[in-house]
Amino acid sequence: MAWILAIVLFVEAFGVAALNWFLGIVVDRQQMSLAGLDPDAMSVSSKAGGVVFGLYFALCGLVALLVALRDRAPAGFGRILLISVAVVHALLGAFAWGLVGPGAFVFMVVVLALVVLLLMTYDRHEGPSGAVPADGGPKEPEGGEGDKGDTGDRSPAPITPPAAPSPS
Repeated sequence: MAWILAIVLFVEAFGVAALNWFLGIVVDRQQMSLAGLDPDAMSVSSKAGGVVFGLYFALCGLVALLVALRDRAPAGFGRILLISVAVVHALLGAFAWGLVGPGAFVFMVVVLALVVLLLMTYDRHEGPSGAVPADGGPKEPEGGEGDKGDTGDRSPAPITPPAAPSPS
């Protein structure tokens, strides 16, 4: 599933960058202006925004790819990136329904679901391999085949405080 998310995020990164670049070219060629803004500034900002968001989605795709390659949960900055891209897709999905239509909304929700599934399926609470839990770990039933004189009690001996010195 992490592989699928990585591919989707890379495709989305390219698509967002290409769409914003195209919109920047259209604004530049048509000399469009919004509320008196300079058309060149609008063109450059559209292209820059496309590059920034494209790199952001590509970085999130790289985190998902690393999760897939390592088969480990994302940690630290990678986890924050994946949570932020989930929030971005939730917000974009909410806007997409009204502005673009149900198709874009469904796409955003599917990507959101993939990110949340990635975060949830790799969210393991295991300690280091080979570590013994504080309660001594699982115990075998008494009198069974595995009972060969072992009591099954692997808890450490209780610590007793030192005796107080007697008054003389």
